[in-house]
Amino acid sequence: MATLTELERARLRWRARRGLLENDLIFTRFLDVYEEKLTDDQIAALAIIFELGDNQLLDLLLGRVEPTGKLNNPAVLELLQQIKTLRLSF
Repeated sequence: MATLTELERARLRWRARRGLLENDLIFTRFLDVYEEKLTDDQIAALAIIFELGDNQLLDLLLGRVEPTGKLNNPAVLELLQQIKTLRLSF
């Protein structure tokens, strides 16, 4: 588990804010549940995911497209699965 400072937590939450409400809700819910449990690998995976545009991200989160390129790595795939599982449980 990574030890995030309050500033790092605030920055992570800020980066999670998205232009599309759907993405914003998904990431807010995810961070509400997992923020204190995130590992360094998961934080790095989030940084990769946050580089995507909103429409690309929503397509990925809804399973409309499969992860390719640098998104197709174990840490990102595991994180996406966690997000999808949480999204489906609500």
